[in-house]
Amino acid sequence: MAHGNGAISIKRLSGALGAEISGVDLAGSQDNEAFAAIHQAFLDHCVIFFRDQIMTPDQHVAFARRFGRISVHPYAPALPGHPEVMTIFKEKDDKVNFGGGWHSDMTFLEKPPLGSILYAKDIPPYGGDTMFANQYLAYEALSPGMKRTLGALNAVHSANAQYGVDGRSEASRNNDQRSMKPMTSEDAKAEMVHPVVRTHPETGRKALYVNVGFTQRFEGWTKDESRPLLRWLYEHCAQPEFTCRFNWAKNSVAFWDNRCTQHYALNDYHGFRREMNRVTIEGDRPR
Repeated sequence: MAHGNGAISIKRLSGALGAEISGVDLAGSQDNEAFAAIHQAFLDHCVIFFRDQIMTPDQHVAFARRFGRISVHPYAPALPGHPEVMTIFKEKDDKVNFGGGWHSDMTFLEKPPLGSILYAKDIPPYGGDTMFANQYLAYEALSPGMKRTLGALNAVHSANAQYGVDGRSEASRNNDQRSMKPMTSEDAKAEMVHPVVRTHPETGRKALYVNVGFTQRFEGWTKDESRPLLRWLYEHCAQPEFTCRFNWAKNSVAFWDNRCTQHYALNDYHGFRREMNRVTIEGDRPR
Protein backbone atom coordinates (compact mmCIF):
# COMPACT_ATOMS: atom_id res chain seq x y z
CA MET A 1 0.00 0.00 0.00
CA ALA A 2 1.50 3.33 -0.98
CA HIS A 3 0.79 6.28 1.27
CA GLY A 4 1.83 9.88 1.66
CA ASN A 5 4.74 8.96 3.91
CA GLY A 6 6.09 6.13 1.75
CA ALA A 7 4.90 2.58 1.25
CA ILE A 8 3.33 0.94 4.27
CA SER A 9 3.74 -2.82 4.38
CA ILE A 10 1.97 -5.17 6.78
CA LYS A 11 3.41 -8.61 7.49
CA ARG A 12 1.56 -11.11 9.67
CA LEU A 13 3.51 -12.54 12.57
CA SER A 14 1.49 -15.67 13.39
CA GLY A 15 -1.73 -17.44 12.51
CA ALA A 16 -3.48 -16.16 15.63
CA LEU A 17 -2.67 -12.46 15.83
CA GLY A 18 0.05 -9.87 15.34
CA ALA A 19 1.50 -8.03 12.36
CA GLU A 20 4.68 -6.06 11.80
CA ILE A 21 4.23 -2.74 10.00
CA SER A 22 7.02 -1.05 8.10
CA GLY A 23 7.20 2.19 6.14
CA VAL A 24 5.87 4.29 9.03
CA ASP A 25 7.56 6.95 11.16
CA LEU A 26 5.53 7.12 14.36
CA ALA A 27 7.32 10.30 15.45
CA GLY A 28 6.13 12.13 12.34
CA SER A 29 2.58 13.12 11.61
CA GLN A 30 0.85 10.45 9.55
CA ASP A 31 -1.59 11.73 6.96
CA ASN A 32 -5.16 10.51 7.28
CA GLU A 33 -4.67 7.72 4.77
CA ALA A 34 -1.60 6.33 6.56
CA PHE A 35 -3.27 6.66 9.95
CA ALA A 36 -6.37 4.84 8.64
CA ALA A 37 -4.14 1.99 7.41
CA ILE A 38 -2.47 1.70 10.83
CA HIS A 39 -5.83 1.81 12.60
CA GLN A 40 -7.28 -0.90 10.35
CA ALA A 41 -4.23 -3.11 10.85
CA PHE A 42 -4.63 -2.65 14.61
CA LEU A 43 -8.26 -3.85 14.42
CA ASP A 44 -7.45 -6.69 12.01
CA HIS A 45 -4.42 -8.10 13.84
CA CYS A 46 -5.14 -7.20 17.53
CA VAL A 47 -1.49 -6.23 18.10
CA ILE A 48 0.84 -4.41 15.72
CA PHE A 49 4.59 -3.95 15.85
CA PHE A 50 7.01 -1.38 14.46
CA ARG A 51 10.81 -1.46 14.28
CA ASP A 52 13.48 1.26 14.39
CA GLN A 53 11.30 4.07 15.72
CA ILE A 54 12.92 7.14 17.28
CA MET A 55 10.35 8.95 19.44
CA THR A 56 10.55 11.51 22.21
CA PRO A 57 8.08 11.03 25.09
CA ASP A 58 6.00 13.90 23.66
CA GLN A 59 5.88 12.28 20.21
CA HIS A 60 4.92 8.95 21.82
CA VAL A 61 2.02 10.66 23.60
CA ALA A 62 1.00 12.56 20.43
CA PHE A 63 0.73 9.33 18.41
CA ALA A 64 -1.31 7.66 21.17
CA ARG A 65 -3.62 10.65 21.43
CA ARG A 66 -4.84 10.13 17.86
CA PHE A 67 -6.62 7.02 19.14
CA GLY A 68 -8.23 8.62 22.18
CA ARG A 69 -7.66 10.13 25.61
CA ILE A 70 -4.58 9.09 27.55
CA SER A 71 -5.16 6.81 30.53
CA VAL A 72 -2.70 7.20 33.42
CA HIS A 73 -1.97 4.05 35.46
CA PRO A 74 -3.10 4.72 39.03
CA TYR A 75 -0.32 2.71 40.68
CA ALA A 76 2.70 2.52 38.37
CA PRO A 77 5.55 5.07 38.16
CA ALA A 78 5.68 7.72 35.43
CA LEU A 79 8.65 9.13 33.54
CA PRO A 80 9.84 12.27 35.38
CA GLY A 81 8.25 15.32 33.77
CA HIS A 82 5.93 13.13 31.64
CA PRO A 83 2.96 12.00 33.78
CA GLU A 84 1.31 10.31 30.78
CA VAL A 85 4.32 8.08 30.08
CA MET A 86 4.70 5.04 32.33
CA THR A 87 8.22 3.74 32.80
CA ILE A 88 8.64 -0.03 33.02
CA PHE A 89 12.08 -1.27 33.95
CA LYS A 90 13.94 -4.17 35.51
CA GLU A 91 17.49 -3.68 36.75
CA LYS A 92 20.04 -6.42 36.16
CA ASP A 93 19.96 -7.62 39.77
CA ASP A 94 16.15 -7.60 40.11
CA LYS A 95 14.46 -10.98 40.42
CA VAL A 96 10.93 -9.94 39.49
CA ASN A 97 9.62 -8.06 36.44
CA PHE A 98 6.42 -6.07 35.86
CA GLY A 99 3.60 -7.75 33.92
CA GLY A 100 4.99 -11.26 34.36
CA GLY A 101 1.79 -13.25 33.95
CA TRP A 102 -1.13 -13.36 31.52
CA HIS A 103 -3.35 -10.31 31.96
CA SER A 104 -5.41 -7.65 30.27
CA ASP A 105 -4.45 -4.17 31.45
CA MET A 106 -6.34 -2.39 34.22
CA THR A 107 -9.63 -4.27 33.90
CA PHE A 108 -10.36 -3.01 37.43
CA LEU A 109 -11.25 0.40 35.95
CA GLU A 110 -14.74 1.39 34.82
CA LYS A 111 -13.22 2.20 31.43
CA PRO A 112 -10.28 -0.18 30.95
CA PRO A 113 -7.72 0.81 28.30
CA LEU A 114 -8.42 0.64 24.58
CA GLY A 115 -4.77 -0.33 24.25
CA SER A 116 -1.18 0.49 25.10
CA ILE A 117 1.81 1.57 23.02
CA LEU A 118 5.04 0.13 24.42
CA TYR A 119 8.40 1.49 23.28
CA ALA A 120 11.69 -0.34 23.88
CA LYS A 121 14.47 1.86 25.26
CA ASP A 122 16.96 -0.67 26.70
CA ILE A 123 16.82 -4.33 25.73
CA PRO A 124 18.69 -7.40 27.04
CA PRO A 125 20.86 -9.31 24.51
CA TYR A 126 18.33 -12.17 24.63
CA GLY A 127 15.04 -12.87 26.41
CA GLY A 128 12.42 -10.36 27.50
CA ASP A 129 9.96 -11.24 24.74
CA THR A 130 6.29 -10.35 25.17
CA MET A 131 3.58 -12.89 24.38
CA PHE A 132 0.08 -11.95 23.25
CA ALA A 133 -3.10 -14.06 23.17
CA ASN A 134 -6.14 -13.48 20.95
CA GLN A 135 -9.31 -13.48 23.05
CA TYR A 136 -11.62 -13.51 20.02
CA LEU A 137 -10.19 -16.93 19.19
CA ALA A 138 -10.47 -18.02 22.82
CA TYR A 139 -14.19 -17.21 22.74
CA GLU A 140 -14.81 -18.71 19.31
CA ALA A 141 -13.22 -22.03 20.34
CA LEU A 142 -15.79 -22.56 23.12
CA SER A 143 -18.71 -24.96 22.77
CA PRO A 144 -22.18 -23.52 22.14
CA GLY A 145 -23.19 -24.48 25.69
CA MET A 146 -20.22 -22.74 27.27
CA LYS A 147 -20.80 -19.64 25.12
CA ARG A 148 -24.40 -19.52 26.36
CA THR A 149 -23.35 -19.97 30.01
CA LEU A 150 -20.63 -17.32 29.91
CA GLY A 151 -22.77 -14.92 27.87
CA ALA A 152 -25.11 -14.63 30.85
CA LEU A 153 -22.33 -13.95 33.39
CA ASN A 154 -20.56 -10.88 34.69
CA ALA A 155 -17.25 -10.94 36.55
CA VAL A 156 -15.94 -8.81 39.41
CA HIS A 157 -12.53 -7.20 38.81
CA SER A 158 -10.27 -5.54 41.37
CA ALA A 159 -6.68 -4.28 41.64
CA ASN A 160 -6.42 -5.47 45.23
CA ALA A 161 -4.38 -8.62 44.64
CA GLN A 162 -1.80 -6.64 42.68
CA TYR A 163 -1.81 -3.20 44.28
CA GLY A 164 -3.74 -3.44 47.55
CA VAL A 165 -2.00 -2.71 50.83
CA ASP A 166 -2.43 -6.38 51.72
CA GLY A 167 -1.79 -7.44 48.10
CA ARG A 168 -0.14 -10.81 47.82
CA SER A 169 1.74 -10.32 44.57
CA GLU A 170 2.91 -7.04 43.04
CA ALA A 171 3.15 -5.12 46.32
CA SER A 172 4.85 -7.89 48.25
CA ARG A 173 7.62 -7.98 45.64
CA ASN A 174 8.60 -4.38 46.24
CA ASN A 175 10.91 -5.26 49.13
CA ASP A 176 14.20 -6.39 47.63
CA GLN A 177 13.25 -8.16 44.43
CA ARG A 178 12.41 -5.25 42.19
CA SER A 179 13.63 -1.68 41.68
CA MET A 180 10.42 -0.62 39.91
CA LYS A 181 8.01 -0.14 42.79
CA PRO A 182 4.31 0.32 41.96
CA MET A 183 2.35 2.10 44.65
CA THR A 184 -0.04 0.30 46.92
CA SER A 185 -3.30 1.82 48.01
CA GLU A 186 -6.47 1.21 49.97
CA ASP A 187 -8.26 2.32 46.79
CA ALA A 188 -7.18 -0.91 45.13
CA LYS A 189 -9.91 -2.72 47.06
CA ALA A 190 -12.55 -1.13 44.82
CA GLU A 191 -14.46 -3.59 42.64
CA MET A 192 -15.78 -3.19 39.10
CA VAL A 193 -18.18 -5.49 37.25
CA HIS A 194 -17.73 -6.30 33.56
CA PRO A 195 -19.31 -8.90 31.25
CA VAL A 196 -17.38 -12.17 30.94
CA VAL A 197 -17.88 -11.97 27.17
CA ARG A 198 -17.45 -8.46 25.80
CA THR A 199 -18.36 -7.17 22.36
CA HIS A 200 -15.61 -5.13 20.76
CA PRO A 201 -16.97 -1.60 20.16
CA GLU A 202 -15.27 -1.22 16.77
CA THR A 203 -15.27 -4.70 15.22
CA GLY A 204 -18.47 -6.06 16.80
CA ARG A 205 -16.70 -9.37 17.53
CA LYS A 206 -17.06 -11.16 20.86
CA ALA A 207 -14.05 -11.82 23.08
CA LEU A 208 -13.48 -13.51 26.43
CA TYR A 209 -12.83 -10.90 29.09
CA VAL A 210 -11.48 -12.47 32.27
CA ASN A 211 -7.85 -12.50 33.40
CA VAL A 212 -5.93 -14.02 36.28
CA GLY A 213 -4.41 -10.67 37.32
CA PHE A 214 -7.61 -8.79 38.13
CA THR A 215 -10.71 -11.04 37.90
CA GLN A 216 -11.85 -11.97 41.40
CA ARG A 217 -14.99 -14.05 40.89
CA PHE A 218 -18.22 -14.23 38.92
CA GLU A 219 -20.86 -11.72 40.02
CA GLY A 220 -23.29 -13.42 42.40
CA TRP A 221 -20.90 -16.37 42.94
CA THR A 222 -18.48 -16.97 45.79
CA LYS A 223 -14.73 -17.06 45.15
CA ASP A 224 -14.74 -20.81 45.85
CA GLU A 225 -17.56 -21.42 43.39
CA SER A 226 -15.88 -19.27 40.75
CA ARG A 227 -12.40 -20.77 41.04
CA PRO A 228 -12.78 -23.99 39.00
CA LEU A 229 -14.38 -22.32 35.96
CA LEU A 230 -12.09 -19.29 36.11
CA ARG A 231 -9.03 -21.53 36.35
CA TRP A 232 -10.22 -23.45 33.29
CA LEU A 233 -10.84 -20.22 31.39
CA TYR A 234 -7.38 -18.82 32.24
CA GLU A 235 -5.74 -21.96 30.83
CA HIS A 236 -8.03 -21.95 27.81
CA CYS A 237 -7.36 -18.25 27.06
CA ALA A 238 -3.62 -18.74 26.68
CA GLN A 239 -3.46 -21.85 24.50
CA PRO A 240 -0.39 -21.71 22.22
CA GLU A 241 -2.59 -21.67 19.10
CA PHE A 242 -4.11 -18.36 20.25
CA THR A 243 -0.75 -16.64 20.77
CA CYS A 244 2.12 -14.81 19.14
CA ARG A 245 5.49 -13.84 20.59
CA PHE A 246 7.38 -10.62 19.90
CA ASN A 247 11.15 -10.46 20.02
CA TRP A 248 12.13 -6.95 21.04
CA ALA A 249 14.96 -4.81 19.71
CA LYS A 250 15.91 -1.31 20.81
CA ASN A 251 13.42 1.25 19.40
CA SER A 252 10.79 -1.40 18.62
CA VAL A 253 7.16 -0.58 19.40
CA ALA A 254 4.19 -2.81 20.22
CA PHE A 255 0.61 -1.51 20.18
CA TRP A 256 -1.97 -3.99 21.47
CA ASP A 257 -5.74 -3.89 21.55
CA ASN A 258 -6.47 -4.42 25.22
CA ARG A 259 -10.14 -5.14 24.45
CA CYS A 260 -9.43 -8.45 22.70
CA THR A 261 -5.98 -9.58 23.86
CA GLN A 262 -4.03 -10.61 26.90
CA HIS A 263 -0.25 -10.30 27.20
CA TYR A 264 2.62 -11.70 29.24
CA ALA A 265 6.08 -10.13 29.75
CA LEU A 266 8.60 -12.97 29.96
CA ASN A 267 11.14 -12.80 32.77
CA ASP A 268 14.01 -14.78 31.24
CA TYR A 269 16.91 -12.32 31.07
CA HIS A 270 18.43 -12.37 34.57
CA GLY A 271 21.58 -10.31 34.88
CA PHE A 272 20.49 -7.82 32.21
CA ARG A 273 18.57 -4.55 32.28
CA ARG A 274 15.35 -3.86 30.35
CA GLU A 275 13.53 -0.53 30.10
CA MET A 276 10.36 0.41 28.24
CA ASN A 277 8.09 3.46 27.99
CA ARG A 278 4.36 2.89 27.82
CA VAL A 279 1.51 5.20 26.89
CA THR A 280 -2.01 3.87 27.43
CA ILE A 281 -5.22 4.98 25.69
CA GLU A 282 -8.50 5.10 27.57
CA GLY A 283 -11.21 2.76 26.35
CA ASP A 284 -14.92 2.60 27.00
CA ARG A 285 -16.97 0.60 29.46
CA PRO A 286 -17.12 -3.05 28.32
CA ARG A 287 -20.52 -4.23 27.03
